[in-house]
Amino acid sequence: QLQLVESGGGLVQPGDSLQLSCTASGGTLNYYTIGWFRQAPGKEREGLSMFSLSDDNTYYADSAMGRFATSRDNAKKTVFLHINALEPEDTGVYSCAAGAFIPISPLWLQQPGRFHFWGQGTEVAVSS
Repeated sequence: QLQLVESGGGLVQPGDSLQLSCTASGGTLNYYTIGWFRQAPGKEREGLSMFSLSDDNTYYADSAMGRFATSRDNAKKTVFLHINALEPEDTGVYSCAAGAFIPISPLWLQQPGRFHFWGQGTEVAVSS
Protein backbone atom coordinates (compact mmCIF):
# COMPACT_ATOMS: atom_id res chain seq x y z
CA GLN A 1 0.00 0.00 0.00
CA LEU A 2 1.53 3.26 -1.15
CA GLN A 3 1.66 6.02 1.45
CA LEU A 4 2.34 9.70 0.81
CA VAL A 5 3.37 12.35 3.29
CA GLU A 6 3.53 16.04 2.44
CA SER A 7 5.62 18.58 4.28
CA GLY A 8 7.02 22.06 3.87
CA GLY A 9 3.95 24.21 4.32
CA GLY A 10 3.73 27.17 6.63
CA LEU A 11 3.13 30.88 6.92
CA VAL A 12 5.05 32.88 4.35
CA GLN A 13 5.01 36.41 3.05
CA PRO A 14 4.01 37.49 -0.45
CA GLY A 15 6.96 37.17 -2.78
CA ASP A 16 8.59 34.37 -0.82
CA SER A 17 9.42 30.96 -2.27
CA LEU A 18 8.48 27.62 -0.82
CA GLN A 19 9.35 24.00 -1.45
CA LEU A 20 6.76 21.39 -0.65
CA SER A 21 7.73 17.73 -0.39
CA CYS A 22 5.79 14.58 -1.12
CA THR A 23 7.54 11.50 0.24
CA ALA A 24 6.37 8.06 -0.73
CA SER A 25 6.73 4.73 0.99
CA GLY A 26 5.30 1.26 0.81
CA GLY A 27 5.31 0.65 -2.91
CA THR A 28 7.14 0.57 -6.21
CA LEU A 29 6.99 4.01 -7.72
CA ASN A 30 8.21 3.50 -11.26
CA TYR A 31 4.82 3.56 -12.96
CA TYR A 32 3.09 6.18 -10.86
CA THR A 33 2.07 9.71 -11.75
CA ILE A 34 2.22 12.25 -8.95
CA GLY A 35 -0.33 15.01 -8.93
CA TRP A 36 -0.21 18.16 -6.87
CA PHE A 37 -3.51 19.70 -5.84
CA ARG A 38 -4.52 22.77 -3.90
CA GLN A 39 -7.70 23.57 -2.04
CA ALA A 40 -8.07 27.23 -1.20
CA PRO A 41 -10.45 28.28 1.58
CA GLY A 42 -14.01 28.08 0.35
CA LYS A 43 -13.02 26.77 -3.06
CA GLU A 44 -12.96 23.43 -4.79
CA ARG A 45 -9.80 21.40 -5.04
CA GLU A 46 -7.69 22.45 -7.99
CA GLY A 47 -5.15 20.40 -9.90
CA LEU A 48 -1.80 22.16 -10.25
CA SER A 49 0.64 19.75 -11.84
CA MET A 50 1.34 16.19 -12.86
CA PHE A 51 4.73 14.46 -12.80
CA SER A 52 5.47 11.06 -14.27
CA LEU A 53 7.85 8.98 -12.20
CA SER A 54 8.57 6.76 -15.20
CA ASP A 55 9.87 9.44 -17.58
CA ASP A 56 9.76 12.79 -15.69
CA ASN A 57 7.14 14.10 -18.10
CA THR A 58 5.41 17.07 -16.49
CA TYR A 59 2.27 19.10 -17.01
CA TYR A 60 1.29 22.33 -15.29
CA ALA A 61 -2.17 23.78 -15.13
CA ASP A 62 -2.49 27.36 -16.33
CA SER A 63 -2.71 28.58 -12.74
CA ALA A 64 0.65 26.95 -11.98
CA MET A 65 2.50 27.88 -15.16
CA GLY A 66 5.58 29.98 -14.60
CA ARG A 67 5.80 30.04 -10.80
CA PHE A 68 5.53 26.35 -10.02
CA ALA A 69 8.04 23.62 -10.75
CA THR A 70 8.37 19.98 -9.84
CA SER A 71 11.48 17.94 -9.22
CA ARG A 72 12.38 14.64 -7.61
CA ASP A 73 14.91 12.99 -5.35
CA ASN A 74 14.92 9.30 -6.19
CA ALA A 75 16.99 8.29 -3.20
CA LYS A 76 14.49 9.90 -0.84
CA LYS A 77 11.44 8.81 -2.89
CA THR A 78 10.36 12.41 -2.80
CA VAL A 79 8.75 14.71 -5.33
CA PHE A 80 8.98 18.42 -4.71
CA LEU A 81 6.73 21.29 -5.67
CA HIS A 82 8.61 24.56 -5.79
CA ILE A 83 6.54 27.71 -5.68
CA ASN A 84 8.09 31.08 -6.43
CA ALA A 85 6.75 34.59 -5.89
CA LEU A 86 3.99 33.41 -3.59
CA GLU A 87 0.77 35.37 -3.67
CA PRO A 88 -2.06 35.52 -1.11
CA GLU A 89 -4.13 33.59 -3.66
CA ASP A 90 -1.76 30.65 -3.20
CA THR A 91 -3.09 30.14 0.30
CA GLY A 92 -4.60 26.71 0.80
CA VAL A 93 -4.00 23.08 1.59
CA TYR A 94 -1.59 21.44 -0.82
CA SER A 95 -1.88 17.71 -1.36
CA CYS A 96 0.01 15.23 -3.45
CA ALA A 97 -1.58 12.15 -4.88
CA ALA A 98 -0.40 9.12 -6.82
CA GLY A 99 -2.06 7.08 -9.48
CA ALA A 100 -0.71 4.19 -11.48
CA PHE A 101 -0.32 4.61 -15.25
CA ILE A 102 -2.11 7.95 -15.34
CA PRO A 103 -1.28 9.78 -18.57
CA ILE A 104 0.19 13.23 -18.31
CA SER A 105 -2.63 15.33 -19.65
CA PRO A 106 -4.90 18.13 -18.42
CA LEU A 107 -7.91 15.86 -18.81
CA TRP A 108 -6.59 13.50 -16.17
CA LEU A 109 -5.52 16.29 -13.82
CA GLN A 110 -9.16 17.36 -13.76
CA GLN A 111 -10.15 13.95 -12.40
CA PRO A 112 -8.70 13.70 -8.88
CA GLY A 113 -10.60 10.46 -8.35
CA ARG A 114 -8.17 8.77 -10.72
CA PHE A 115 -5.42 9.24 -8.15
CA HIS A 116 -5.82 6.42 -5.66
CA PHE A 117 -3.33 7.39 -2.98
CA TRP A 118 -3.36 10.74 -1.19
CA GLY A 119 -1.29 12.43 1.44
CA GLN A 120 -2.79 14.29 4.36
CA GLY A 121 -1.98 17.70 2.91
CA THR A 122 0.21 20.55 4.06
CA GLU A 123 -1.15 24.01 4.70
CA VAL A 124 0.31 27.11 3.09
CA ALA A 125 -0.72 30.57 4.22
CA VAL A 126 0.55 33.59 2.32
CA SER A 127 0.08 36.79 4.25
CA SER A 128 1.93 39.94 5.13
